[in-house]
Amino acid sequence: MNYDIRDIKLAKKGALRIEWARQDMPVLRLIEERFAKEKPLKGVRLAACLHVTTETANLVSCLKAGGAEVYVCASNPLSTQDDVAAALVKDLKVPCFAIKGEDNKTYYKHIKSVLAAKPNITMDDGADLVSVIHKENKIFPLGGTEETTTGVIRLRAMQKEGVLKYPIIAVNDAQTKHLFDNRYGTGQSTLDGIIRATNRLIAGLNVVICGYGWCGKGVAMRASGLGAKVIVVEVDPLRGLEANMDGYQVMPIIDAAKIGDIFITLTGDINVIRKEHFLRMKDGAIVANSGHFNVEIDIPALEKLSRKKKRIREFADEYILPGGRKVYLLGEGRLINLAAAEGHPAQVMDMSFANQALSAEYITKHHNKLKKEVYKVPEAIDRNIAMLKLRSKGIKIDTLTPEQRKYLASWEMGT
Repeated sequence: MNYDIRDIKLAKKGALRIEWARQDMPVLRLIEERFAKEKPLKGVRLAACLHVTTETANLVSCLKAGGAEVYVCASNPLSTQDDVAAALVKDLKVPCFAIKGEDNKTYYKHIKSVLAAKPNITMDDGADLVSVIHKENKIFPLGGTEETTTGVIRLRAMQKEGVLKYPIIAVNDAQTKHLFDNRYGTGQSTLDGIIRATNRLIAGLNVVICGYGWCGKGVAMRASGLGAKVIVVEVDPLRGLEANMDGYQVMPIIDAAKIGDIFITLTGDINVIRKEHFLRMKDGAIVANSGHFNVEIDIPALEKLSRKKKRIREFADEYILPGGRKVYLLGEGRLINLAAAEGHPAQVMDMSFANQALSAEYITKHHNKLKKEVYKVPEAIDRNIAMLKLRSKGIKIDTLTPEQRKYLASWEMGT
């Protein structure tokens, strides 16, 4: 049932990479040290549907140190690092149901495998665990956490419809998550994945960013830094205005389709790039997705439109359209930063996974007071993580004087 560890060398390689990432996760290390002493998660069965990466392995180590019984599956068919999965089983003795490239049937089989443990807490990256639980289970966990923008959107929709059956903490909405992970992590790792998949020079290209949320802002910033001419596609007037004032061109996707060299979707919505856009693209256009699910690019339309398809590089499929023009789809339309690269750097995942660990502790202690709603990470946890991160970098900040606190708390401000 668990990950096949017949290749011991694979597990050893994973262990070394996990150790390397651990060096850049000082906040999570501090939490793990406290967890090891206090055991706040003792007796908790925790199912985690996450990208199986070196950083996730360090989170699992922290949760186990806290006393949790952890079960792991992949949150995306192409995001598993097989050596890490092997190391989780061999070294941490954690049931891990994940292998890179698993098909859709296997993906959901693995989700059901972790849910067979009847978890008290779920830890999601896209809300697939929550979705399956609500479709098939009658007994619900004490609470859960959600890591992604896409997942939080799904969960808030469930809450609005009155069908959410247990409380969820939206880790994605923590400031120490989205301001850093989404912006700096996605910004760097998305370009990293595209470059690894194509070996293309970014400088001088027209890079079209579909969606100007925190992830889109990060990718736009990094693409611009590499010398690209950035074009932003938006449906929100405020974000469109912000992109314009940040110095980028802003236009509808139908117009950007004619001039873009690389297209990157980061919206969380469906069919952002469609048939009419493929038909306008220039020969050699590259299309990639950095949103959670592979629905942002209308791949069925591209398949139907193309006369021929071939895999030209490991993570690049060439589609020949009517008239002989070629369009290249990267990573099968899945998260390109994990499909073709290693995902976010450990330095930013340190804060994201610190939120996960502390939110799991919070649920364990306060679940009986929580309603069946989507909650923000408590501000005290968010600010504590930021302070710990600053300390790990050797950075000090000022504190307010009693006089300043009194002034800010008073309505009688002025000269």
